[in-house]
Amino acid sequence: MRFIFMIDHLSTWVGKLFAWAILILTFVVSYEVFMRYALGAPTTWAYDTSYMLYGTLFMMSGAYALAHNAHVRADVVSRYFAPRVQAGFELALYLLFFYPGILALMWSGWDFFAISFRQNEHSSFTPGGPPIWPYKFVIPACAAFLALQGVAEVARCVLCLKHGQWPRRLGDVEEIAIPVNKEAEIEAAQKDSGETRQ
Repeated sequence: MRFIFMIDHLSTWVGKLFAWAILILTFVVSYEVFMRYALGAPTTWAYDTSYMLYGTLFMMSGAYALAHNAHVRADVVSRYFAPRVQAGFELALYLLFFYPGILALMWSGWDFFAISFRQNEHSSFTPGGPPIWPYKFVIPACAAFLALQGVAEVARCVLCLKHGQWPRRLGDVEEIAIPVNKEAEIEAAQKDSGETRQ
């Protein structure tokens, strides 16, 4: 469990670090709006900078979301299964789909970055556009962090298969508990009202 939490903490730290990009992005867009409409002199770099910052924020938060079980899930049927069955399905999906996709993203993303770096590629959207190889480096970097977090998720699946229950997660983002049926909701409400009367 300590190894899993170490990876979770690293993914959380990286996600929180790159979350600051939203403040920089807000400043860049605000500055561009001010320059364009108040002074009539739009910048030549704000557009490129804003899409690079947004893309970086989006990509580098993937491992954070995976660590905190915050990705959108389509578990309409699987949530009714026993934890061991859920873990078996998730393990198979990680091995069959997640890892081949992430490893392909890492491999091709590195090539994409290396070509851009060797050519000192600059953005062609604006005149004198900024270099875009740092932005392209984000692609293999985010894939590497996702692959590492995937190791923790696979370990969770293995532990669930072994012990019959899901191991704990970091408490930063928690799923909202939705009652499976209306009776469970009514029983919970009656229990709560009975406790408050006492």
